Amino acid sequence: MQPFTTHTGIAAPLLVDDMNTDQIAPFLPSRSLKDDYKVMLFHRQRFREDGSEIAGFVLNKPQFRNAGILVTGNNFGAGSSRESAVWSMLANNIRVIVAKSFADIYRENCLQNGLLPIVLDPAVADGFIARVVTVDGAAPFTVDLASQRISGPGGADVSFEIPAADRTRLLEGLDDIGMTMKHAEDIVNWEKEAALAQPWLQQAADCRR
Repeated sequence: MQPFTTHTGIAAPLLVDDMNTDQIAPFLPSRSLKDDYKVMLFHRQRFREDGSEIAGFVLNKPQFRNAGILVTGNNFGAGSSRESAVWSMLANNIRVIVAKSFADIYRENCLQNGLLPIVLDPAVADGFIARVVTVDGAAPFTVDLASQRISGPGGADVSFEIPAADRTRLLEGLDDIGMTMKHAEDIVNWEKEAALAQPWLQQAADCRR
């Protein structure tokens, strides 16, 4: 996956709680999978049945059409495990979501695909949201994963926490297999030691065949 170091973009406020994956990326039977992901994002909120835009939805507003950061509420990504709910964000160049909290599976899917999920400390979250609303898309924010800071108009830099393993995964562009292969030498050495210590195990028939 694409490594994440810094990302600069307009921050769009979608200030709702419990946004589920079906709302984020609904199944669109009338479209091919190849074309789905860009138009899939919040499709029912963005478009009417006749295909015309719903002007009041935040991502349809002129200042947020090319937003690169989404700012939202509690329990974002609830519901089923649907990776298209992450892919549709990336297809629209949204690489950062700042939420008050995430559904666990959705957060993990973000990490597996190079999208940075940020949960701010409650003491600063409301202040940052207020800045985003006040700026109203007039200027971008920058998210720096190395320093774990968000900078932008309307105030001082905001720091955020992320587990070290998740930070490494994003900075180096590693999925679970990639993270495992960072320890390939240790794995090989362990297997050699195990083969010497327990040689009878190496002669066991493979019952999977």
